[in-house]
Amino acid sequence: MCTFITWKGNGEGVTALSLDAVTFWGYRRPDGRVGIRNHVLILPTIVCATQAAKHITELVQGTVSFIHQHGCAQVGVDYEQTFRTYVGMGTNPNVYGVVVLGLGCETHQARSIAGEIAKSGKPVEVVSIQDHGGTLYTVAEGARIAAKMVQDASALHREPFDLRELIVGTECGGSDACSGLSANPAVGVVSDMIVDHGGTSILAETTELIGAEHLLANRAVDDRVAKKVYEVIQAMESRAFKMGVDIRTGNPSPGNIRGGLSSLEEKSLGAANKAGTRPLQELIDYAEAPTKKGLVWMDTPGHDIEQLTGMVAGGAQIVLFTTGRGTPTGSPIAPVIKISTNTAIFNKMGDNIDINAGTIIDGTETIEAVGQRLFDEMVSVCSGKWTKSEILKQHDFGIYRIGPTF
Repeated sequence: MCTFITWKGNGEGVTALSLDAVTFWGYRRPDGRVGIRNHVLILPTIVCATQAAKHITELVQGTVSFIHQHGCAQVGVDYEQTFRTYVGMGTNPNVYGVVVLGLGCETHQARSIAGEIAKSGKPVEVVSIQDHGGTLYTVAEGARIAAKMVQDASALHREPFDLRELIVGTECGGSDACSGLSANPAVGVVSDMIVDHGGTSILAETTELIGAEHLLANRAVDDRVAKKVYEVIQAMESRAFKMGVDIRTGNPSPGNIRGGLSSLEEKSLGAANKAGTRPLQELIDYAEAPTKKGLVWMDTPGHDIEQLTGMVAGGAQIVLFTTGRGTPTGSPIAPVIKISTNTAIFNKMGDNIDINAGTIIDGTETIEAVGQRLFDEMVSVCSGKWTKSEILKQHDFGIYRIGPTF
Protein backbone atom coordinates (compact mmCIF):
# COMPACT_ATOMS: atom_id res chain seq x y z
CA MET A 1 0.00 0.00 0.00
CA CYS A 2 0.99 3.66 -0.21
CA THR A 3 2.97 4.80 2.82
CA PHE A 4 4.14 8.28 3.76
CA ILE A 5 7.64 8.10 5.19
CA THR A 6 7.70 11.76 6.21
CA TRP A 7 6.00 15.05 5.39
CA LYS A 8 7.16 18.61 5.03
CA GLY A 9 5.43 21.96 4.67
CA ASN A 10 6.64 24.41 2.07
CA GLY A 11 4.25 27.26 2.74
CA GLU A 12 2.03 26.19 -0.15
CA GLY A 13 0.89 22.77 1.06
CA VAL A 14 2.15 19.40 2.12
CA THR A 15 4.53 17.28 0.08
CA ALA A 16 4.98 13.51 0.28
CA LEU A 17 8.63 12.47 0.26
CA SER A 18 8.23 8.75 -0.37
CA LEU A 19 5.54 6.58 -1.99
CA ASP A 20 5.38 2.83 -2.40
CA ALA A 21 3.84 1.21 -5.47
CA VAL A 22 0.09 0.64 -5.33
CA THR A 23 -2.11 -1.61 -7.44
CA PHE A 24 -5.83 -2.22 -7.67
CA TRP A 25 -7.74 -5.00 -9.40
CA GLY A 26 -9.81 -4.03 -12.43
CA TYR A 27 -10.90 -4.87 -15.97
CA ARG A 28 -9.03 -3.83 -19.11
CA ARG A 29 -11.41 -2.53 -21.80
CA PRO A 30 -10.91 -2.72 -25.60
CA ASP A 31 -10.04 1.00 -25.75
CA GLY A 32 -7.24 0.50 -23.23
CA ARG A 33 -8.95 2.07 -20.23
CA VAL A 34 -9.51 0.18 -16.97
CA GLY A 35 -12.81 -0.32 -15.18
CA ILE A 36 -13.34 -1.08 -11.50
CA ARG A 37 -16.88 -2.36 -12.06
CA ASN A 38 -18.28 -4.61 -14.80
CA HIS A 39 -21.80 -3.30 -15.45
CA VAL A 40 -24.09 -3.80 -18.40
CA LEU A 41 -25.77 -0.41 -18.85
CA ILE A 42 -29.33 -0.04 -20.13
CA LEU A 43 -29.07 3.50 -21.47
CA PRO A 44 -32.39 5.27 -22.18
CA THR A 45 -31.80 8.16 -24.58
CA ILE A 46 -35.19 9.73 -23.92
CA VAL A 47 -37.38 10.16 -20.85
CA CYS A 48 -40.11 8.12 -22.60
CA ALA A 49 -37.83 5.06 -22.53
CA THR A 50 -36.73 5.22 -18.88
CA GLN A 51 -39.52 3.01 -17.55
CA ALA A 52 -38.84 0.30 -20.14
CA ALA A 53 -35.16 0.47 -19.16
CA LYS A 54 -36.12 0.09 -15.52
CA HIS A 55 -38.17 -3.04 -16.33
CA ILE A 56 -35.15 -4.59 -18.06
CA THR A 57 -32.93 -4.00 -15.03
CA GLU A 58 -35.56 -5.63 -12.83
CA LEU A 59 -35.49 -8.72 -15.04
CA VAL A 60 -31.76 -9.05 -15.64
CA GLN A 61 -29.31 -9.17 -12.76
CA GLY A 62 -26.03 -7.41 -13.48
CA THR A 63 -27.64 -4.52 -15.36
CA VAL A 64 -27.98 -0.90 -14.26
CA SER A 65 -29.91 2.09 -15.61
CA PHE A 66 -31.17 5.51 -14.55
CA ILE A 67 -34.29 7.66 -14.63
CA HIS A 68 -34.06 11.11 -16.25
CA GLN A 69 -36.14 13.75 -18.06
CA HIS A 70 -33.80 14.48 -20.99
CA GLY A 71 -33.37 13.48 -24.63
CA CYS A 72 -35.80 15.51 -26.71
CA ALA A 73 -36.59 19.13 -27.68
CA GLN A 74 -32.93 20.10 -27.28
CA VAL A 75 -30.86 22.14 -29.74
CA GLY A 76 -27.40 23.65 -30.12
CA VAL A 77 -24.91 23.37 -27.26
CA ASP A 78 -27.61 21.95 -25.00
CA TYR A 79 -28.10 19.06 -27.43
CA GLU A 80 -24.35 18.55 -27.80
CA GLN A 81 -23.75 18.44 -24.04
CA THR A 82 -26.51 15.92 -23.40
CA PHE A 83 -25.27 13.79 -26.31
CA ARG A 84 -21.73 13.92 -24.88
CA THR A 85 -23.06 12.89 -21.46
CA TYR A 86 -24.94 9.86 -22.82
CA VAL A 87 -21.89 8.73 -24.78
CA GLY A 88 -19.63 9.30 -21.78
CA MET A 89 -21.81 7.14 -19.56
CA GLY A 90 -21.71 4.36 -22.12
CA THR A 91 -17.96 4.58 -22.67
CA ASN A 92 -17.07 4.86 -18.97
CA PRO A 93 -14.65 1.98 -18.31
CA ASN A 94 -16.86 0.65 -15.49
CA VAL A 95 -19.31 -0.45 -18.21
CA TYR A 96 -18.74 -3.75 -20.03
CA GLY A 97 -21.51 -3.32 -22.61
CA VAL A 98 -24.51 -1.13 -23.40
CA VAL A 99 -28.08 -1.61 -24.56
CA VAL A 100 -29.09 1.80 -25.94
CA LEU A 101 -32.84 2.13 -25.54
CA GLY A 102 -34.76 4.73 -27.53
CA LEU A 103 -38.32 5.63 -28.41
CA GLY A 104 -37.67 6.27 -32.09
CA CYS A 105 -38.70 9.88 -32.79
CA GLU A 106 -36.60 11.71 -30.18
CA THR A 107 -33.92 14.32 -30.83
CA HIS A 108 -31.17 12.16 -29.37
CA GLN A 109 -31.35 9.18 -31.68
CA ALA A 110 -30.33 5.88 -30.09
CA ARG A 111 -28.38 4.73 -33.16
CA SER A 112 -26.25 7.88 -33.20
CA ILE A 113 -25.35 7.48 -29.54
CA ALA A 114 -24.71 3.75 -29.95
CA GLY A 115 -22.44 4.49 -32.90
CA GLU A 116 -20.23 6.75 -30.80
CA ILE A 117 -20.12 4.30 -27.90
CA ALA A 118 -19.20 1.47 -30.30
CA LYS A 119 -15.97 3.30 -31.17
CA SER A 120 -14.70 2.23 -27.74
CA GLY A 121 -14.83 -1.38 -28.90
CA LYS A 122 -17.30 -2.56 -26.25
CA PRO A 123 -20.51 -4.48 -27.09
CA VAL A 124 -23.39 -2.13 -27.99
CA GLU A 125 -26.92 -2.92 -29.17
CA VAL A 126 -29.90 -0.68 -30.01
CA VAL A 127 -33.53 -1.32 -29.09
CA SER A 128 -36.38 1.03 -30.10
CA ILE A 129 -39.85 1.06 -28.56
CA GLN A 130 -41.50 2.20 -31.79
CA ASP A 131 -39.54 -0.23 -34.00
CA HIS A 132 -40.19 -3.19 -31.73
CA GLY A 133 -43.93 -2.62 -31.45
CA GLY A 134 -44.37 -1.25 -27.94
CA THR A 135 -43.10 -1.60 -24.41
CA LEU A 136 -43.59 -5.34 -23.86
CA TYR A 137 -41.76 -6.45 -27.00
CA THR A 138 -39.03 -3.88 -26.31
CA VAL A 139 -38.49 -5.08 -22.75
CA ALA A 140 -38.34 -8.69 -23.94
CA GLU A 141 -35.78 -7.91 -26.65
CA GLY A 142 -33.72 -5.66 -24.40
CA ALA A 143 -33.68 -8.27 -21.64
CA ARG A 144 -32.60 -10.98 -24.09
CA ILE A 145 -29.66 -8.89 -25.33
CA ALA A 146 -28.71 -7.75 -21.84
CA ALA A 147 -28.74 -11.28 -20.44
CA LYS A 148 -26.20 -12.39 -23.04
CA MET A 149 -23.98 -9.36 -22.28
CA VAL A 150 -24.12 -10.05 -18.54
CA GLN A 151 -23.10 -13.66 -19.08
CA ASP A 152 -20.16 -12.60 -21.26
CA ALA A 153 -19.17 -9.92 -18.72
CA SER A 154 -19.20 -12.47 -15.89
CA ALA A 155 -16.49 -14.47 -17.63
CA LEU A 156 -13.97 -11.64 -17.25
CA HIS A 157 -11.40 -11.70 -14.45
CA ARG A 158 -9.85 -8.81 -12.57
CA GLU A 159 -6.20 -7.98 -13.15
CA PRO A 160 -3.77 -5.76 -11.21
CA PHE A 161 -3.23 -2.20 -12.47
CA ASP A 162 -1.30 0.88 -11.39
CA LEU A 163 -3.07 3.95 -10.04
CA ARG A 164 -2.13 5.91 -13.16
CA GLU A 165 -5.16 4.17 -14.75
CA LEU A 166 -7.55 5.93 -12.34
CA ILE A 167 -9.64 9.05 -12.78
CA VAL A 168 -11.03 10.04 -9.38
CA GLY A 169 -13.86 12.55 -9.05
CA THR A 170 -14.09 14.75 -5.95
CA GLU A 171 -17.25 16.37 -4.68
CA CYS A 172 -18.86 17.95 -1.62
CA GLY A 173 -22.56 18.23 -0.88
CA GLY A 174 -24.51 19.29 2.17
CA SER A 175 -21.44 21.15 3.44
CA ASP A 176 -21.03 22.55 6.93
CA ALA A 177 -18.49 24.59 8.89
CA CYS A 178 -16.34 21.46 9.36
CA SER A 179 -16.08 20.64 5.63
CA GLY A 180 -13.09 22.88 4.95
CA LEU A 181 -11.34 21.72 8.14
CA SER A 182 -11.70 17.93 8.00
CA ALA A 183 -13.13 15.92 5.08
CA ASN A 184 -12.18 18.27 2.23
CA PRO A 185 -8.51 18.58 3.28
CA ALA A 186 -8.41 14.78 3.74
CA VAL A 187 -9.69 14.36 0.19
CA GLY A 188 -7.02 16.84 -0.84
CA VAL A 189 -4.37 14.51 0.63
CA VAL A 190 -5.81 11.66 -1.45
CA SER A 191 -5.90 13.88 -4.54
CA ASP A 192 -2.19 14.57 -4.14
CA MET A 193 -1.48 10.87 -3.69
CA ILE A 194 -3.40 9.99 -6.85
CA VAL A 195 -1.54 12.65 -8.83
CA ASP A 196 1.81 11.53 -7.43
CA HIS A 197 1.04 7.99 -8.60
CA GLY A 198 0.40 9.26 -12.13
CA GLY A 199 -3.40 9.24 -11.95
CA THR A 200 -6.00 11.98 -12.45
CA SER A 201 -8.05 13.86 -9.88
CA ILE A 202 -11.07 15.91 -10.99
CA LEU A 203 -12.12 19.03 -9.12
CA ALA A 204 -15.63 20.19 -10.07
CA GLU A 205 -18.37 22.53 -8.76
CA THR A 206 -17.44 25.84 -10.41
CA THR A 207 -20.11 27.70 -8.43
CA GLU A 208 -18.47 26.49 -5.23
CA LEU A 209 -15.02 27.70 -6.23
CA ILE A 210 -16.14 31.31 -6.61
CA GLY A 211 -13.98 33.27 -4.19
CA ALA A 212 -11.16 30.72 -4.29
CA GLU A 213 -10.33 31.10 -7.98
CA HIS A 214 -7.11 33.03 -7.30
CA LEU A 215 -5.73 30.10 -5.28
CA LEU A 216 -6.25 27.71 -8.17
CA ALA A 217 -5.04 30.17 -10.81
CA ASN A 218 -1.79 30.50 -8.88
CA ARG A 219 -1.32 26.74 -9.26
CA ALA A 220 -2.03 26.64 -13.00
CA VAL A 221 0.68 25.03 -15.12
CA ASP A 222 0.71 27.99 -17.50
CA ASP A 223 -0.89 31.36 -18.22
CA ARG A 224 -3.45 29.83 -20.58
CA VAL A 225 -4.86 27.62 -17.82
CA ALA A 226 -4.73 30.46 -15.30
CA LYS A 227 -6.69 32.70 -17.68
CA LYS A 228 -9.33 30.03 -18.18
CA VAL A 229 -9.79 29.74 -14.41
CA TYR A 230 -10.99 33.33 -14.30
CA GLU A 231 -13.03 32.93 -17.48
CA VAL A 232 -15.13 30.03 -16.18
CA ILE A 233 -15.71 31.78 -12.86
CA GLN A 234 -16.78 34.98 -14.63
CA ALA A 235 -19.11 33.05 -16.93
CA MET A 236 -20.77 31.31 -13.99
CA GLU A 237 -21.24 34.58 -12.11
CA SER A 238 -22.56 36.30 -15.25
CA ARG A 239 -25.31 33.70 -15.59
CA ALA A 240 -26.37 34.44 -12.02
CA PHE A 241 -26.24 38.22 -12.56
CA LYS A 242 -28.61 37.84 -15.52
CA MET A 243 -31.13 36.46 -13.02
CA GLY A 244 -30.49 39.38 -10.68
CA VAL A 245 -28.48 37.33 -8.18
CA ASP A 246 -25.03 38.01 -6.73
CA ILE A 247 -24.03 34.50 -5.68
CA ARG A 248 -20.51 35.45 -4.57
CA THR A 249 -21.64 37.27 -1.44
CA GLY A 250 -24.99 35.55 -1.03
CA ASN A 251 -25.78 32.78 1.40
CA PRO A 252 -25.56 29.15 0.29
CA SER A 253 -28.39 26.63 0.75
CA PRO A 254 -30.49 26.44 3.93
CA GLY A 255 -28.63 23.30 4.97
CA ASN A 256 -25.28 25.03 4.54
CA ILE A 257 -26.49 27.95 6.66
CA ARG A 258 -27.69 25.61 9.42
CA GLY A 259 -24.30 23.90 9.18
CA GLY A 260 -22.53 27.16 9.98
CA LEU A 261 -21.56 28.58 6.56
CA SER A 262 -22.29 32.26 6.03
CA SER A 263 -21.54 32.82 2.34
CA LEU A 264 -20.57 31.14 -0.88
CA GLU A 265 -17.03 32.50 -0.63
CA GLU A 266 -16.61 30.89 2.77
CA LYS A 267 -17.90 27.61 1.37
CA SER A 268 -15.60 27.90 -1.66
CA LEU A 269 -12.46 28.34 0.40
CA GLY A 270 -13.29 25.06 2.11
CA ALA A 271 -14.36 23.26 -1.06
CA ALA A 272 -11.11 24.14 -2.83
CA ASN A 273 -9.23 22.04 -0.28
CA LYS A 274 -10.37 18.92 -2.15
CA ALA A 275 -7.87 19.87 -4.85
CA GLY A 276 -4.88 19.22 -2.61
CA THR A 277 -1.67 21.07 -3.47
CA ARG A 278 -0.59 19.85 -6.90
CA PRO A 279 -0.49 22.00 -10.10
CA LEU A 280 -3.70 22.51 -12.06
CA GLN A 281 -3.13 20.90 -15.46
CA GLU A 282 -6.25 21.86 -17.44
CA LEU A 283 -9.89 22.93 -17.39
CA ILE A 284 -12.41 20.81 -19.25
CA ASP A 285 -16.07 21.20 -20.14
CA TYR A 286 -18.93 19.35 -18.53
CA ALA A 287 -18.85 15.57 -19.25
CA GLU A 288 -15.61 15.97 -21.19
CA ALA A 289 -12.78 13.45 -20.71
CA PRO A 290 -9.49 14.80 -19.31
CA THR A 291 -6.67 14.98 -21.83
CA LYS A 292 -3.93 15.22 -19.19
CA LYS A 293 -2.91 13.38 -16.05
CA GLY A 294 -2.80 15.19 -12.72
CA LEU A 295 -5.23 17.69 -11.22
CA VAL A 296 -8.02 18.68 -13.62
CA TRP A 297 -10.94 21.09 -13.14
CA MET A 298 -14.26 20.20 -14.79
CA ASP A 299 -16.60 23.16 -15.28
CA THR A 300 -19.80 21.94 -13.61
CA PRO A 301 -22.62 23.50 -11.60
CA GLY A 302 -22.85 22.99 -7.84
CA HIS A 303 -25.88 20.68 -8.07
CA ASP A 304 -24.73 17.39 -6.55
CA ILE A 305 -26.31 14.98 -9.03
CA GLU A 306 -25.45 17.05 -12.11
CA GLN A 307 -21.79 17.43 -11.20
CA LEU A 308 -21.53 13.74 -10.25
CA THR A 309 -23.01 12.74 -13.62
CA GLY A 310 -20.61 15.08 -15.45
CA MET A 311 -17.52 13.60 -13.81
CA VAL A 312 -18.62 10.01 -14.41
CA ALA A 313 -19.47 10.82 -18.04
CA GLY A 314 -15.97 12.30 -18.26
CA GLY A 315 -14.51 8.92 -17.32
CA ALA A 316 -14.22 8.98 -13.52
CA GLN A 317 -14.33 5.39 -12.26
CA ILE A 318 -14.83 6.42 -8.61
CA VAL A 319 -15.95 9.52 -6.70
CA LEU A 320 -14.99 10.81 -3.24
CA PHE A 321 -17.93 12.75 -1.80
CA THR A 322 -17.74 14.76 1.42
CA THR A 323 -20.79 15.84 3.41
CA GLY A 324 -21.46 17.65 6.67
CA ARG A 325 -25.25 17.54 6.58
CA GLY A 326 -25.58 14.02 5.13
CA THR A 327 -26.69 12.76 1.72
CA PRO A 328 -27.41 9.35 0.12
CA THR A 329 -26.20 10.41 -3.36
CA GLY A 330 -24.75 7.72 -5.61
CA SER A 331 -24.19 6.79 -9.25
CA PRO A 332 -25.48 3.88 -11.33
CA ILE A 333 -22.04 2.98 -12.65
CA ALA A 334 -19.36 4.54 -10.41
CA PRO A 335 -18.95 3.76 -6.70
CA VAL A 336 -19.26 6.86 -4.52
CA ILE A 337 -17.40 6.89 -1.20
CA LYS A 338 -19.17 9.16 1.30
CA ILE A 339 -17.02 10.95 3.86
CA SER A 340 -18.57 12.74 6.82
CA THR A 341 -17.04 16.00 8.01
CA ASN A 342 -18.17 15.46 11.60
CA THR A 343 -18.70 12.44 13.82
CA ALA A 344 -22.31 13.33 14.69
CA ILE A 345 -23.55 12.97 11.10
CA PHE A 346 -21.53 9.76 10.67
CA ASN A 347 -23.30 8.25 13.68
CA LYS A 348 -26.67 9.58 12.56
CA MET A 349 -26.44 8.47 8.90
CA GLY A 350 -24.27 5.37 9.14
CA ASP A 351 -26.38 3.63 6.49
CA ASN A 352 -25.11 6.10 3.90
CA ILE A 353 -21.64 7.23 4.98
CA ASP A 354 -18.52 5.11 4.49
CA ILE A 355 -15.75 7.09 6.19
CA ASN A 356 -15.74 9.41 9.20
CA ALA A 357 -13.38 12.38 8.88
CA GLY A 358 -14.93 13.95 11.95
CA THR A 359 -12.10 12.41 13.96
CA ILE A 360 -10.02 15.38 12.76
CA ILE A 361 -12.45 17.75 14.50
CA ASP A 362 -12.52 15.45 17.54
CA GLY A 363 -8.74 15.69 17.75
CA THR A 364 -8.15 11.92 17.56
CA GLU A 365 -6.66 11.84 14.02
CA THR A 366 -4.65 14.15 11.80
CA ILE A 367 -5.68 15.21 8.31
CA GLU A 368 -2.86 13.08 6.90
CA ALA A 369 -3.96 10.00 8.87
CA VAL A 370 -7.56 10.31 7.65
CA GLY A 371 -6.29 10.90 4.12
CA GLN A 372 -4.28 7.67 4.33
CA ARG A 373 -7.32 5.79 5.66
CA LEU A 374 -9.49 7.18 2.88
CA PHE A 375 -6.85 6.30 0.30
CA ASP A 376 -6.74 2.69 1.55
CA GLU A 377 -10.55 2.51 1.40
CA MET A 378 -10.52 3.88 -2.14
CA VAL A 379 -8.06 1.20 -3.27
CA SER A 380 -10.26 -1.49 -1.67
CA VAL A 381 -13.35 -0.14 -3.43
CA CYS A 382 -11.48 -0.01 -6.73
CA SER A 383 -10.65 -3.69 -6.26
CA GLY A 384 -14.27 -4.70 -5.66
CA LYS A 385 -15.47 -3.63 -2.21
CA TRP A 386 -18.97 -2.15 -2.41
CA THR A 387 -19.80 1.30 -1.10
CA LYS A 388 -22.97 1.93 0.87
CA SER A 389 -24.54 3.86 -2.02
CA GLU A 390 -24.00 0.82 -4.25
CA ILE A 391 -25.51 -1.55 -1.71
CA LEU A 392 -28.60 0.67 -1.47
CA LYS A 393 -28.82 1.00 -5.29
CA GLN A 394 -28.66 4.79 -5.11
CA HIS A 395 -28.60 5.27 -8.89
CA ASP A 396 -28.80 9.05 -9.25
CA PHE A 397 -28.47 10.78 -12.61
CA GLY A 398 -29.03 14.33 -13.86
CA ILE A 399 -27.59 16.41 -16.71
CA TYR A 400 -26.69 20.07 -16.48
CA ARG A 401 -28.91 21.73 -19.08
CA ILE A 402 -28.10 24.82 -21.14
CA GLY A 403 -30.71 27.23 -22.49
CA PRO A 404 -34.40 26.77 -23.30
CA THR A 405 -36.33 23.64 -24.28
CA PHE A 406 -38.05 23.75 -27.67
